[in-house]
Amino acid sequence: MRSGLRTRDTGEVNTSAARIGLLLDVDGPVASPVSRSVRPSIIRNLVTLANAGWPVIFNTGRSDAFIREQVMQPMMAAGLPEGVLLHAVCEKGAVWFSFDGAGPQQSQVDPELKVPGDYAEAIRDLVAAKYSGTMFFDETKLAMVSVEQHVEVDNADYLTDQRRFDADALEQMSLAGMGGRRLEHSIPDASGAVAFRIDPTIISTDIEAMGVGKDLGARRALSLLEADGTPVPQMWRTVGDSRTDYAMADELHALGYDVAHVDVRPADGVPVRPYPVLTAGSLIHDDAGAAFFERWVAMAAGEAADDAVVV
Repeated sequence: MRSGLRTRDTGEVNTSAARIGLLLDVDGPVASPVSRSVRPSIIRNLVTLANAGWPVIFNTGRSDAFIREQVMQPMMAAGLPEGVLLHAVCEKGAVWFSFDGAGPQQSQVDPELKVPGDYAEAIRDLVAAKYSGTMFFDETKLAMVSVEQHVEVDNADYLTDQRRFDADALEQMSLAGMGGRRLEHSIPDASGAVAFRIDPTIISTDIEAMGVGKDLGARRALSLLEADGTPVPQMWRTVGDSRTDYAMADELHALGYDVAHVDVRPADGVPVRPYPVLTAGSLIHDDAGAAFFERWVAMAAGEAADDAVVV
């Protein structure tokens, strides 16, 4: 395994290699949306990039427990050193923690972004009563409420049930006096406010406060780097598999950073943006993610000039 910015011949730091910040969605580009696990080559390359001094921040709707199990622990087993700090912004900005080779720091939760507990109980009961054959209630979430497709269930069957579940979840919001939205359909609360939304993905539905999102995650990422004294790079790569993931790059671009977004599921349509959008040809999901991580390892080692074309 290459050791980041060190060259093969002399072991000296390659000072000409770019230092790039990575802001990574997890489901899709890092973890397989089928197996929900991370392939060893991606883990090894993430360790190499972190060792090379590239800031690596996960910006995900996943829980802190998922990141600890599927990302942190494999990275520690792959040799992530103590003192090489990575950050995880979870539940779309509502929860966050940092970790290195010695393990995780305490997770933090924004109390203003928590879904009410009574509503969470109602959704747990709804899943048990009507939808347990295709989905499960995610008990690891600390702020949002999520349900997810069983791994062994066919995705088409899950998506059929998901539409019915989402409608039921919106009705439960109305019954609880909560203003809610799903896509373009809104049900305001008694004051006319819409404080929560139902956000479906290809394998799950997240029920969350309107204030969360990948743009909030990007701001949290910058704050975490500043808080631990890590110089914030001017150049960034954001990576995701859905249209909402573009909000990471949108936010960084608006703040004046040099950013390009990697779309690992471009078949959904690539929107027009004022920054570059990169793809991996016919590769999608973690196949595409793996190709970019491999390319970035070569860039960190000074063996590749750019990532405009993944080879």
